Amino acid sequence: MLDISPLVWGATIGVIIALLAVDLTLAAIRPHRVGFREATAWSVFYILVAIAFGVWFTVNYGGGFGTEYFAGYIVEKSLSVDNLFVFVIIIATFAVPEEHQHKVLTFGIILALIMRAIFIALGATLLALFSFMFLLFGILLIYTAIQLFRHRDEDPDIEQNIMVRATRRFLPVTDEYHGGKLITRVDGRRMVTPLVAVLIAIGSVDLLFALDSIPAVFGITAEPYIVFTANAFALLGLRALFFLVKGLLDRLVYLSTGLSIILAFIGVKLVLHWAHVDIDPRVPEVDTYVSLVVIVVILAVVTVASLVKTRSDPTARAHAGSLRATRDDDKH
Repeated sequence: MLDISPLVWGATIGVIIALLAVDLTLAAIRPHRVGFREATAWSVFYILVAIAFGVWFTVNYGGGFGTEYFAGYIVEKSLSVDNLFVFVIIIATFAVPEEHQHKVLTFGIILALIMRAIFIALGATLLALFSFMFLLFGILLIYTAIQLFRHRDEDPDIEQNIMVRATRRFLPVTDEYHGGKLITRVDGRRMVTPLVAVLIAIGSVDLLFALDSIPAVFGITAEPYIVFTANAFALLGLRALFFLVKGLLDRLVYLSTGLSIILAFIGVKLVLHWAHVDIDPRVPEVDTYVSLVVIVVILAVVTVASLVKTRSDPTARAHAGSLRATRDDDKH
């Protein structure tokens, strides 16, 4: 059992908030088109911060917990790339002007952190009270993996998102962005801008990703502190990563396939853990070191295979994957 003092918890949260504040303040003070060099520098910085924390954590709390952190971080980072993929689709769908994209990303990152914090607290409480939650989490991940694999060559239909449809139906929405405002007046009538629909779409996507990512990382570790830090450090720098990878995402043609395999693997790991604890201690469990190796190997194979595929077939394009068939597929 990991024993984290309130002081360490407070210091960790303080550092994360400070890093997030710096990132968001710089974006607000100097809104501009983020170039490849700047995006690369910030992305590398946040990855190094995550690694430095992992080294400190390993030295102070042991190699076992350190391995759980790094495995959790890699899982959450890979899921955050898929999260970014959907952000790209949303921004393209609503034709968000480049000067307003940082606002959308800022909102998405903050909301993602808040939702994950809520689900971490809820998930940790449920796992502590009911061991069968490991089984439920495992089944949820396996189901998600199957759906993602089935629809791996599709993109989410953002326009059919229930929250976006409700916004368009019940609120008067302008055709223009009106300088990035959320609410404006047109001919004396108060209306919301398309930015409201964009933020609602981002929020609903964040909710879906939180529902998937928290059970996934709990499949690596049951320690709330590790779950929180793995999520937080994976989400930090997401804005810079967006500008770095949005031109490269189309080349990761097998990303959704790889993520579905990882989610299925972690789901099976959770089911085996439940069976080991509640059914028979002779049921084998998957070691965290094995999990780390499997996840890294899958991501490496997926990346290399994607680059080989796009090099041999330049017309191949990646898809974010969907948890349900698109409306056009439903008709067939």
